[in-house]
Amino acid sequence: MIAITGATGQLGHLVIEQLLKTVPASLIVAIVRNPAKAQALSQQGIVVRQADYTDEATFAAALSGVEKLLLISSSEVGQRATQHQNVINAAKTAGVKFIAYTSLLHADTSPLGLHVEHVATEKALAASGIPYALLRNGWYTENYLASAPPALEHGVFIGAAGDGKIASATRADYAAAAAKVIAEEGHAGKVYELAGDHGWTLSELAAELSKQSGKPITYQNLSEADFAAALKSVGLPAGLADMLADSDVGASKGGLFDDSHTLSKLIGRATTPLAQSIKAVL
Repeated sequence: MIAITGATGQLGHLVIEQLLKTVPASLIVAIVRNPAKAQALSQQGIVVRQADYTDEATFAAALSGVEKLLLISSSEVGQRATQHQNVINAAKTAGVKFIAYTSLLHADTSPLGLHVEHVATEKALAASGIPYALLRNGWYTENYLASAPPALEHGVFIGAAGDGKIASATRADYAAAAAKVIAEEGHAGKVYELAGDHGWTLSELAAELSKQSGKPITYQNLSEADFAAALKSVGLPAGLADMLADSDVGASKGGLFDDSHTLSKLIGRATTPLAQSIKAVL
């Protein structure tokens, strides 16, 4: 059996959609915090089990009979290292034979503050003795396109990434890679640096948004502090705002760029172009 953590999350449900193309529903275990949100999965014949990253014992029970585990990183930045350790411990208790983990692009050398917890998790996997693969995901295109509506409204796209190239891909692109690695054999010991085929700057994003919408939009580069303050002023929680500002500065240092085309090679098709993602949003 193959288990997916965070199965009702934005990435998890896309991974399951992909898995269903090659794996019988009865062999997929969706691990969720709130089973009420997983009724659609149950109706497809998928096994739904409740567990929480903070509770090692319930996770061990949820992983009973599971051979392969896709550990999708927790969304709770600052608590991830401990939560992921709980899951790894539970996997060891349950006898899981392979783990694939969604880490961060070039986690070991990344200038993004987010890398710290991912590196800690990678070390925990190495120490566990369980065969594993690292899916070092770059940025999701959706992370930036969430800012498209205010940019269209005000004519300005703000950020702190300077001229840094961002090789993003869509969640669906990363989900296809995760489904392939967790369903197939032969991926243990692999480290996949996953990113989109073509890098772009936030100025280029603003230009494409302007081109497709017909509205003049410019990119305004801010300092890390000013960008964080702007995000907080529109209601983003302080921790999230600071993380996004830090990540933009990391992008300015090359932290979100990779041109190895590992993702497209792995999924057997080109990654989704930025222009196509913008068209879908508009």
